[in-house]
Amino acid sequence: MKVTGASIASTLRFPYNNTLHQLFPSQFLPSSSPLSFSFCHKRTMPQSPARCSAAFSSPASDAALLPSEPVVKPKQHPWLIVGLGNPGKKYQGTRHNVGFEMVDAIAEAEGISVTTVSNKALFGRGFIGNIPVMLAKPQTFMNASGESVAPIVSYYKVPLKQVLVIYDDLDLPFAKLRLLPKGGHGGHNGMRSVIDRLKGSRDFPRLRIGIGRPPGKMDAVNFVMRPFNRQEREELDMTFQQGIEAVRIMLLEGFDKSATFVNSSKRMEQLG
Repeated sequence: MKVTGASIASTLRFPYNNTLHQLFPSQFLPSSSPLSFSFCHKRTMPQSPARCSAAFSSPASDAALLPSEPVVKPKQHPWLIVGLGNPGKKYQGTRHNVGFEMVDAIAEAEGISVTTVSNKALFGRGFIGNIPVMLAKPQTFMNASGESVAPIVSYYKVPLKQVLVIYDDLDLPFAKLRLLPKGGHGGHNGMRSVIDRLKGSRDFPRLRIGIGRPPGKMDAVNFVMRPFNRQEREELDMTFQQGIEAVRIMLLEGFDKSATFVNSSKRMEQLG
């Protein structure tokens, strides 16, 4: 309720011997207020309520009596979480597409729809906790992933430290995760493209998902296009749950705590 001079005058028509601080909460009467503490009791009531109101007037407006407005926080930049992969049914469920699958798992867990087409990517916006996020799956094919990622980063002015890229890694044991704050492409063509299109910058976090090494003398290109067997799929589903938790920790509690969770041998115990 707004306190005005008129409302004060109306209240003080009652013949009670009270004080101004008893009638009104202290937050309405700052110590620095130049208000007069004279009263308009019934026996001294001016002929016009306006004159009584004038007795409580001050050079400051009535708004000065109200609590100050809450401080508006600066607008928060969203995080961009990108999963790398190849578009089309031909590549669904293959090792090279675990980045896509990780983003799908995050989207399902957080209730974010990734169905909009934007900047050559399947795209969705939502929140993880109170943190705004954007999820993207570039549809440019793996080797040209940067053609999608860089325009999204530029358009939404996302700081590179808030761009998380998720992709498969031949050099990690199967279903293992590794979270790093920055680094090179490690021979991964999708990451090579992203770094090139970000003007050579490597200063963005990445979540690597291990897919293991090809058996025997199998060519790596053929290996990454292979689907997972049933046992591998069960292990990978557990990995996705760890990845979801890692992303939540990173956004809500910071990169360092998330990296400890992901890269520690005790992360399974923490998840439980």
